[in-house]
Amino acid sequence: MLEQSGKLTLLGMGVVFGFLIVMVIVISVAGKIMNPPEINKDVQPVAGSARPPVAETSAVTAAISAAVNEYKKNN
Repeated sequence: MLEQSGKLTLLGMGVVFGFLIVMVIVISVAGKIMNPPEINKDVQPVAGSARPPVAETSAVTAAISAAVNEYKKNN
């Protein structure tokens, strides 16, 4: 009985390991298909496009501060 349980354990671990290997390969291939390498790599991004405008950031900060203060008043 111990021998049979050992075989089943190894078989189960092998199946899981095989599935994980296949899953990693499929995800890698899907990632390469969804995000193909860019043809024109020397194009520079637009300056400041990665950050939101200062006015928008200030408005968000003000809204969060107002919400926190309102919460503190009510609780």
